[in-house]
Amino acid sequence: MVMVRQFDEEAVLDKVLEVFWTKGWQATSMADLAAAASVQRGSLYHAYGGKEQLFQLAFDRYAASVLVESKAALEASSARVALQQFFDVAIASMTSAKPPRGCFTTKTALESDAIGSEVKSRVHALLESLESSIAKVLGRDEVRPLLVEPPEKIAQMMIAFTRGLAVMERIDHDPERLRALSGCFISCLFRQGVRDGS
Repeated sequence: MVMVRQFDEEAVLDKVLEVFWTKGWQATSMADLAAAASVQRGSLYHAYGGKEQLFQLAFDRYAASVLVESKAALEASSARVALQQFFDVAIASMTSAKPPRGCFTTKTALESDAIGSEVKSRVHALLESLESSIAKVLGRDEVRPLLVEPPEKIAQMMIAFTRGLAVMERIDHDPERLRALSGCFISCLFRQGVRDGS
């Protein structure tokens, strides 16, 4: 007989994600997760199998949200505006909590050797999906000639730059500085004299 879970799974995974995002993989215990989710530790083990499985589910939930928000941000008539909106979403994700939690993708990447290959693969897949979304926007016929590098190369640079922003956020905790830096970076991606990158 299959046992019915006596808790709201979505609410539990939201709480689990919050703990992992705040404390990181290695500093989080199953007791921390159970306390945050208001679920008995044994119930979590029974439902999910352990900390690594919970982390994978939480990361999948986070990644799905990032992809939806990032793709929506990239839907703009101007490529320059699309790229700024993409950075704005990333910066908001890093800085909106009180206190700011930083970039969960970057934190996970830094701990991926300890977490395991499944999580490393998930991080890689998320970054590749984001690259693909950016390259698609920059690959439009009217945008490609305005760029200093091919769309695929710029997409890679964008993702690498967001990792740099994640580090700077941990140092400064200053979203306005991050937005200014991202604006300067975007200007470097378009040929001299190009105004709107439409």
